[in-house]
Amino acid sequence: MKPFKIIFSGIALVAIMQLYSCKKFLEPKIYSETTPENLFKSIKGVESVLFGAYAKLAEMPGSNIAVITTMLEENTGDFIHSNNADVVNFKRFILDPATPGHWDKLWLLPFEAIRNANIILENIDEAEIDNASITMIRAEAHFIRAVAYFKLYMRYGPVPLRTNTLQELELPRASEEEMVSFIENELKTSLDGLPAARQEPAYGRANKGAALGYLMKLSLATKQWQKVVDYARQIMDLNVYELFPNYFTLFFVANERNKELIWVRPAKADLNRTAANTFMNIAYPPSFKSHPASGLQFPAGASIFSGGLYMYDDAYNSFAPNDKRKDLIITEYINQAGNLIDLSLNPNSRAVFKYWPDADYIGPAYGNDIPEIRFADVLLSRAEALNELNGPTQQALDLINLVRARAGVDDLELVNFPTKESLRDHILNERGWEFYLEGQRRHDLIRHGQLISRAQARGQAAQPHHVRMPIPTFALEANPKLVQNPGYQ
Repeated sequence: MKPFKIIFSGIALVAIMQLYSCKKFLEPKIYSETTPENLFKSIKGVESVLFGAYAKLAEMPGSNIAVITTMLEENTGDFIHSNNADVVNFKRFILDPATPGHWDKLWLLPFEAIRNANIILENIDEAEIDNASITMIRAEAHFIRAVAYFKLYMRYGPVPLRTNTLQELELPRASEEEMVSFIENELKTSLDGLPAARQEPAYGRANKGAALGYLMKLSLATKQWQKVVDYARQIMDLNVYELFPNYFTLFFVANERNKELIWVRPAKADLNRTAANTFMNIAYPPSFKSHPASGLQFPAGASIFSGGLYMYDDAYNSFAPNDKRKDLIITEYINQAGNLIDLSLNPNSRAVFKYWPDADYIGPAYGNDIPEIRFADVLLSRAEALNELNGPTQQALDLINLVRARAGVDDLELVNFPTKESLRDHILNERGWEFYLEGQRRHDLIRHGQLISRAQARGQAAQPHHVRMPIPTFALEANPKLVQNPGYQ
């Protein structure tokens, strides 16, 4: 049986969504098998709210996970393309805040996680549970709230800071400083009560390693280089994380608890696809039967959806010839008619099998967790920050070479990086080879100032304001004090 994970799937307690409204969001309400006043009288009741928050934070809404994640990477132009309308529009930088679609969830799901976290923080001190649980769950609520706001900030910039359920429904956006400071302070607050890294009571719950990881990611995004160096060092000094030796099987369900994974979006294979990984449904090329190089056979009862998930030739050809990280990108397969299909004969057609189907699947639902922070990210982030502070050093290259050694490619040599800019460019490339299809690429290109210029070079109608997404129209109509990001109507 697969290890237990925190999955929220129609639990009776559901705080109602911030419904679309032309005037305001609906007042939050709670529906439960128990009355609201009894909800915090048992650990089961408290955990139903907590696990619901985790589920929203994971952003695994059924069969849409592949579309939501690929959409966020689509306008990087490096790795994937699809025929889904939302994804194609994102690729073309056609970002219309009034158009409903999958990107509504990019706004709603984090705010739903925040809502649950606020309910916990307002009630946990009176909960009729033991003090140790109160301390830990309070810390988890702070962690969830911080990560949800981090996701919103990375997409939209500052948003209204809803920190309790009694606030006015109409709130202005926070300032940049307020937003970053709030996320950082929430994560620091969570550290006091979270369990030690890899000592959490159940797989999928937060720990100190995850909180430090997000402090590092926030510092990286805001170019606070010394903080990146320091937080990465703290994670390394925990002595519980390490690189998994085999990149090809790193993302297998069988290896999902390996020591490289600091924080993941937990997936669960179930026919309802309430929290399933659905990447493979769009990754299989047409009429896929088997992959001769690995021996993979098309799983019984699996599905192939239209649209496709492929890597662009320029991205594939940028890998070193012997780079093992591209072994998860298939170049040929046997179709149902028994014919060998060479995908390299057609442009931009190599199939991306990053979340390789192995032990856990049911029909179109797969159980491969999706990493958000890996130890490889800690090493490369620290290397990037060291370079920004000091220029190229052997210390920075040693960190990068740890990641490259697993990939089977040659070590970098200091003599080949005469300037900070030259190593900066390589680190951006290295992150692309290492983290494709993990939701990192768009953030990396924005931080390096290359998202828009690369898109324009590809002929896309990208403009400087596209580094931030438009706030959905329904959110603006519900909150008149909320101002749209510049450049959008």
